[in-house]
Amino acid sequence: MAAFIFDMDGTMVDNMMVHHRAWQIKLADLGLPMELEEVRQTIHGKNEEILARLFGDRFTSEDFKRIAWEKENAYRKVFISELKLIDGLSDFLHKAKSKGIPMGVGTAAPAENVNFVLDNIYGLRNFFPTVVHAGMVTRGKPDPQVFQMVAEGLGVPVEECIVFEDSPTGVETARRAGCPVVVVTSSHTRDEFAQFPNVLRFIDHYHQLDDLLS
Repeated sequence: MAAFIFDMDGTMVDNMMVHHRAWQIKLADLGLPMELEEVRQTIHGKNEEILARLFGDRFTSEDFKRIAWEKENAYRKVFISELKLIDGLSDFLHKAKSKGIPMGVGTAAPAENVNFVLDNIYGLRNFFPTVVHAGMVTRGKPDPQVFQMVAEGLGVPVEECIVFEDSPTGVETARRAGCPVVVVTSSHTRDEFAQFPNVLRFIDHYHQLDDLLS
């Protein structure tokens, strides 16, 4: 493969349950209580698109932006003390870079959350010359635009990239882009991906990928 494309939340950092809890609290405040499992199964994609699906025209676009900012600000305050890469990822990134493999990030997270991760883990941003976040796309996942933009930024055909993802929505995004996927099982079980032909393998941590670089 010519390049690696990483999702961020749940793929580089194990933060999805913090996101789910933040969403659960915010939605309850808005009069839409959900069980945590329902949040886990249904809340994926760009924040404004999530809110539009849930509330229709109840709120204005400015309201959606404000609500999304409040939720993400709460997430960052909670997660800062727990922020770290998934086990083995740092070594994997160093080895991939030493072999000259281009790497980028393609995420549905807003810019503030991307900067929160890339700037609070020492040296992490140096691995990724191309980073595409929610504010840079016009169509959220599962539309493949985000991965196509990363591949373009890296100067490689998107179908020659391996994508690293943690959610069924992310794997579907990669499928539409024509990419094989390594699934990090941080937030979903293997059987939730049974319908996807593009799953290359499942991992619990990045120490299980040494052979991918040999």
